[in-house]
Amino acid sequence: MMRVVLDTNVYISALLFGGKPLQVLGFAEEHMFSLLYSKPIREEVEGVLAKKFHWPQEMINLACEPYWKIGLAVRPKRRVSACPDPDDNRVLECAIEARADWIVTGDKHLLDMLSFEGISILRPDDFLKHLLR
Repeated sequence: MMRVVLDTNVYISALLFGGKPLQVLGFAEEHMFSLLYSKPIREEVEGVLAKKFHWPQEMINLACEPYWKIGLAVRPKRRVSACPDPDDNRVLECAIEARADWIVTGDKHLLDMLSFEGISILRPDDFLKHLLR
């Protein structure tokens, strides 16, 4: 089964706006791929919802827990500094540790890389096209 790491912006976009990012998460719920995440990704998602969007903790738990339960948490051992944004590097570290096939993101820094150590980096709509072939 395909192993996929979603960037924080995919979770946030899915929860706030729906669209293609929410479709990606829907396919994760249907077990069409293995969803992998790390503690830094989880903390960033929950932190952005709390601080930037002022979601109460109960709402964050209701929205996020289903994804953390279907996903597999990994603990990255290797640090990388391939991107100027440290949060982007945490995504890369998760993907390396998870032996991911794909990183799905809307982040320009990551998308400009196209791939990292053999891991393809795609926008949600491109990932969906690949998944539904």
